[in-house]
This record gives sequence, C-alpha cells and structure tokens, in this order.
Amino acid sequence: MAAAIADPVRRDILVMLREQRLPVTQIADRFAISRPAVSRHLRVLRESGLVRDTLVGRQRFYELNASRFADLIEWLDQFTQATGWQQRLDALETEVYRSRRERHHRGKTDQQQEKTA
Repeated sequence: MAAAIADPVRRDILVMLREQRLPVTQIADRFAISRPAVSRHLRVLRESGLVRDTLVGRQRFYELNASRFADLIEWLDQFTQATGWQQRLDALETEVYRSRRERHHRGKTDQQQEKTA
C-alpha cells in the first residue's frame, strides 16, 4: 500500500476521490499526462485496495475505499505518539501547572481569611 501512495499523481487521485466517486474520464482530464498513464495509476490504486471501480453502462467510476487506510493510519500513528521521555516531560509540565494553581488558590484563600479575621 505504501508504494501505491508514494506517487504524487496517485495521491492527487485519492484526494479527488475523497469527496465523491468519479468517472475515469473526469479523473484523467485533471492531469497533464496521458489517459493510459492515468489508467495505470488507477490500476495500482485498485490493486492495492485503496479504490474500487464500478462499471455503469460504458463508463467506469472510481471511488475511495477509506477502510483500507486504517492499517496505514495505525502504523503511522507510532511516529506521532509521544516517546517515553516526551510523556514524562508532559507529565512534569502538568504537575508544575497544577502546583502553581494550587499555590495561587491557597494564596487567595489565605488573603480572604486575613480580611475576615
């Protein structure tokens, strides 16, 4: 699947199909490459399972098969998740902010008690 989305033309096709299914002629019209070249790109996407095609009369329509992206998203997610050190630093930052809030709140409470005394 990674090889299928490595090509910029194929990525552009996937973006086009994100909103609606399109006939092959309409897809091909958006590129400066030949229709056979677009057809080859569509075949790669179809064989990888990222798109499906349907024949309606004499026209072939392509649509995105978004469910196939789940495995790829899961794999890519490991690169966006915080590392062990990042998680520890985030927890430390949270603790520092919590301590500051508590200290600030205690200071206001002490001031209020002094005024009432």
